[in-house]
Amino acid sequence: MVVIQLFLLTLISGVHPQTFKEIHRQAGDIAALYCEVKHGDAKILWKRDDNQSVILYNNMSSDEQRQIGVVVHKQSLVILSASVNHQGNYTCSVGNSSRWSRFRLTVHTHFREHDNITCYTSALCQLHCPTTNVPATSFSNRSITWPKGPEYGNFPSVEKEHSGIYTCTWYFPYHGQTYNVTFEVRLDVQEFDTPRTADILKPRETTFEVELGSPKVIDCEALTWSCTNSVLYWLSNFDFVDEDRPSRVSFNQTCPSDKNSKEIKRTAPLVFTKVLEEDLSKNFTCVLQHDGQTLSYVTITLTQKARPSHTSLAVCTVVLTVLSAVMVFICVKFKVDISLFLRDTLGCHSSTSDGKSYDAFLMCYESDTDGGFNAHDRKMLESVLEERFGYSLCLYDRDVLPGRAVAQVVLDCIEQSRAVVLVPTSPDPGPGSGLLSAIHEALVERQTRLVFINTETPKVSRSGSIPKALQLLSESGNHVAWKGMSSMPPSSSFWKQLRYHLPAPQRAPKIQLLLQTIQDVSSK
Repeated sequence: MVVIQLFLLTLISGVHPQTFKEIHRQAGDIAALYCEVKHGDAKILWKRDDNQSVILYNNMSSDEQRQIGVVVHKQSLVILSASVNHQGNYTCSVGNSSRWSRFRLTVHTHFREHDNITCYTSALCQLHCPTTNVPATSFSNRSITWPKGPEYGNFPSVEKEHSGIYTCTWYFPYHGQTYNVTFEVRLDVQEFDTPRTADILKPRETTFEVELGSPKVIDCEALTWSCTNSVLYWLSNFDFVDEDRPSRVSFNQTCPSDKNSKEIKRTAPLVFTKVLEEDLSKNFTCVLQHDGQTLSYVTITLTQKARPSHTSLAVCTVVLTVLSAVMVFICVKFKVDISLFLRDTLGCHSSTSDGKSYDAFLMCYESDTDGGFNAHDRKMLESVLEERFGYSLCLYDRDVLPGRAVAQVVLDCIEQSRAVVLVPTSPDPGPGSGLLSAIHEALVERQTRLVFINTETPKVSRSGSIPKALQLLSESGNHVAWKGMSSMPPSSSFWKQLRYHLPAPQRAPKIQLLLQTIQDVSSK
């Protein structure tokens, strides 16, 4: 009888009975019920049926809706915080349509909807938070968090140990309050089984340079999984190249049968006993045919090697010759400046201690011209070498103690010095030129570095005007010309030549040490 009445009611009202769409939520979570709408501007009516009354939400104001925790938003009915008071049956209709959509909301104390996702090892894995019955983006500026797992639910390279249950929470700020709903994502990470595919490994180039009339071998190598189910061969244009035949162009196919290997490299080198000009206009294709997959192939062409340009070679030779000559000229012309720069700036000199006490011994000899050093010049020479350039000098009138034989004292001073500088003086204030004869053999025997300062060019010196011992020393030593006033500035050629022939000083100049001391005091 009840069934007959329901059927008659359906015929009269035009309402089609439908099953309920089941919606489950945990208490406190936000939920959205969506009405199926074909036209976005159609009017939607929402109502709730309970045992006592029917609630029409469209007849309520926005404030009245929020007071009971319900908001009608476009085609959805949003329940802000689900509770047992919201549990029940809901119905929506579009305009004057007789078709209704029915929902049944069940609120649980503990409930989590979940999605299952499968990812594969060493690959990108993106976890997506479910959107089942959540408000649309137009309802609120929603956001999402993943309390456990990677930020934004993104694994750049997932592994087996990442399998597990992850939770995500949607947040919806609305009228000063934030509502949320939490879901679970169950991740299953499985081993990735790469499908095996046979492919050509070589050649990778598409063009090969050849010399006409010369032999050439071009390797073709392929990775296969079976020797019996694959074949590797060459084509010349569209014709097959001879295999294992004594022809000018042929190939020889090999395939090692190793049962313990999962990968097999099949080879088929293309052999030219002599490359002809006609080969340059052909395409040669290495083809891999394997059961169960499409053909793989690589096409190559031959090109003649460019002949070396004799003009370019000649130009390069001339340029290199000119550059070499310029470099030699610069090194010879500025060898003194280059050597001093390397020594002073870059510290390119021997720092090994040789046990010597002095850098140089200044020994005077009587000049046969009027251009010799006077007392003022000698003091200036000693001061510049010691104070400006940092040389440790042995001076006869300062460092030689009286009471011993002059020759022996001078020999001891020479023994303790790295070099000997002979200074022309007028008059001679030292032990005298006669002593040179006594110490000449000692200087030669010790191979002491000797620097000879003269007041005229050695070529124009009159051999008969100077003692024989001094003449012998002059021939064996390095000469530096003293030109009077023009040689006095420390930047003159005289000082550069003198320092070039002397060894590098073993200590820093006093001026440099003084500047360093001033800087240290200022920094404190």
